[in-house]
Amino acid sequence: MSAQGLGSRAIIGTFYNRLEGNDGMSWAGPISSFFTSNQESETYKWLGMAPSMREWIGGREAKGFRENGVTIRNKQYEATMQVLLDEIRRDKTGQVMARVNEMARKTNFHWAKLLTTLIENAESTVCYDGQFFFDTDHSEADSGTQSNDITNAIVLKTAPTAAEMEQAILDCIVQILGFKDDTGEPMNEEAQEFLVMVPTVFMKAAAAAINNPVIVDSNGSRTNTVPTLGGFKITLAVNARLTWTDRFAVFRTDTDTAAFIRQEEEGVKIAAQAEGSPEEFKNNRHLYGVSALRNVGYGFWQRACLKTFTTAV
Repeated sequence: MSAQGLGSRAIIGTFYNRLEGNDGMSWAGPISSFFTSNQESETYKWLGMAPSMREWIGGREAKGFRENGVTIRNKQYEATMQVLLDEIRRDKTGQVMARVNEMARKTNFHWAKLLTTLIENAESTVCYDGQFFFDTDHSEADSGTQSNDITNAIVLKTAPTAAEMEQAILDCIVQILGFKDDTGEPMNEEAQEFLVMVPTVFMKAAAAAINNPVIVDSNGSRTNTVPTLGGFKITLAVNARLTWTDRFAVFRTDTDTAAFIRQEEEGVKIAAQAEGSPEEFKNNRHLYGVSALRNVGYGFWQRACLKTFTTAV
C-alpha cells in the first residue's frame, strides 16, 4: 500500500492487526501468571500454600492468606511515532507502514522486556519470602532450606558442550521437582512441562541438549537423556535480551501460579493527532502514540531454577 492518501484510520487499523500477532509472548506467557488490575497497585497474598488433606481430628484447621504479600504498582508506559506530512506525500514504498508494523512488534515485546529485567535482577532482588528470587537459602516454616540458585563446574563456563548442557538442564529439573512448600509438601510433584531459557551464546549447546538423540562426551556417544524423559515436555527459549554469559534458567510452565506475575490495569491503546489536528496545522506532522498501564513482579521462586557455570580448576 502506498502511503499517499493514507489516513489515520488505516494506520491505526494496521497497528492493531499487527498487534494481534502477539509475537512477543512466545515465552513470556508460559513463565508468568496474568492478572487484571482495577487500582493503583495490587497485593498478592495468595503466595502462601493451600492446605493439604489431613486426618480429621478435633475439628477443621482453617488456613487463610498470608499476612504479608507481594505488592505490584502499575506503571504507565508509552511510545510515540512522528509521521511528517511530507513523508506521507512522498512515500512510494510503504516505509510509513513498515514503521507502524515495527512499533506494533516492539509493543508486543514489551512484556518480554519487563520480564527479562526481572530475571536479570533476580539474584539481587527479594521476593515474597524476603530472600532474593534466585537464592541458596530459601526457607519457610516446614520447608527446610532450599536453593534455586545452583552451580556447575565445567571445562569452559562461557561455552558449555551439549553434554554439559544436558546434565545442567537435568540438574535444574531435579531441583524444581524437589521443592517443598511451607507445610513440607512437594510443590511440583505433578510438573511435566519446563522451559529452558538461555542467552544467545548458549543457543547451539542448549538446542543440541534438548533435541539431539545422541550426545557425544568424553566417554564417546550415548543416548541423550533429555529428549527421552518419559512424560516430560522441555522447550527452548533463546532470549536475546539476556546479558548472561555463564548462566541460564529453567522454569516450570504447566501451572497457574508461575514464577512471575504480569499485571495490567489498561491494555495497549493507540491514539492519534492526525487529520485536522493542531499538530497537523502547527507542525505539519501526525503523531501516533501507544500506551499501557501495567507492571510485572516476582511470583513463586519454586517454579524456577538458575544454573551458573563455573570453570573447573
